[in-house]
Amino acid sequence: MSAVWNTKYGSRRVRHDPPTLKEAIAAAQGLSDQLQDQIEIAAALMDLPVEDVRAEVMKNAPARKATQIVAPNARERGSRTVIVERKTSRRPVGARTLTTSRP
Repeated sequence: MSAVWNTKYGSRRVRHDPPTLKEAIAAAQGLSDQLQDQIEIAAALMDLPVEDVRAEVMKNAPARKATQIVAPNARERGSRTVIVERKTSRRPVGARTLTTSRP
C-alpha cells in the first residue's frame, strides 16, 4: 500500500512513525516480568542488537525488589525472622474502571 491514495473525499496520506526504543521497552515490560525476556522482546521488536537494548533497559530499570530481612538478637525474643517485601502494582496510575449502568 502506498503512502498516498485517493478516496472519494480526495487524496489521503498516512504518516508513518516507526516505534521508538522506549515504546518497545514499554511493550516488552507489559509482556514479561523477567528483565532478560524484556530485553530480548524489545530487541526483536526493533530489530536491534541485544547489547544496545540492554544498555537502554538498564538505564531505566526499576530498583530490585525492596526486601529487608530483620533478625533480632537471639537473646531478645528467640530466633524469629521477619521478611518485609514491597510488591509494586502493575495497574496504571490513572486507569479508569468501566462500569455499566443497570436500569
